[in-house]
Amino acid sequence: MMVGNTKEFHGGFEEQNVMASKRIQKELKDLQKDPPASCSAGPVGEDMFHWQATIMGPSDSPFSGGVFLVTIRFPPDYPFKPPSTPSSRKSSSSGFHLCFPSVWIKYIAYIQIHMGNILCEVSFKTKVFHPNINNNGSICLDILKEQWSPALTISKVLLSICSLLTDPNPDDPLVPEIAHMYKADRVKYESTARSWTQKYAMG
Repeated sequence: MMVGNTKEFHGGFEEQNVMASKRIQKELKDLQKDPPASCSAGPVGEDMFHWQATIMGPSDSPFSGGVFLVTIRFPPDYPFKPPSTPSSRKSSSSGFHLCFPSVWIKYIAYIQIHMGNILCEVSFKTKVFHPNINNNGSICLDILKEQWSPALTISKVLLSICSLLTDPNPDDPLVPEIAHMYKADRVKYESTARSWTQKYAMG
């Protein structure tokens, strides 16, 4: 069954994409003009919706001296939706399938961005030993979830991630075992985090 007009459907997403692209370009200019301390970010190739960021490990943390790579993928309705972490969206690949009329096939990419969990993310590429960052690089950070606001920017997100490296939140962990170590044996936590930094972020 056809619902609505496919031209309107396509046009709506296209307009949304243009709005997001303009916002992302503005943020890129602002970042280049006034980069946050110890951070840098920019598009991968010519894809404005796919960025890579570099975060220098904060000097007052066990991540000091490390260089951490972060992947950022913007959703088409940015900034009204955050560039979410992979774990903060439900996947549509767990046995749930949608069927669309053949005439809609060329618009599936737009739908997939909203339904999937791969195209919209902020995640570490560099391995990090941290209670709020898991092995997949997913980050548990409130401003990437329920505390997101369109007034926030990638610059502020990067600064928040830097703060998270310095001050973990063990009460809202993504890795409970590391959170427990952080609370019960801070020396062991810092030693392990420092060891991971030397192994994975200083090569």
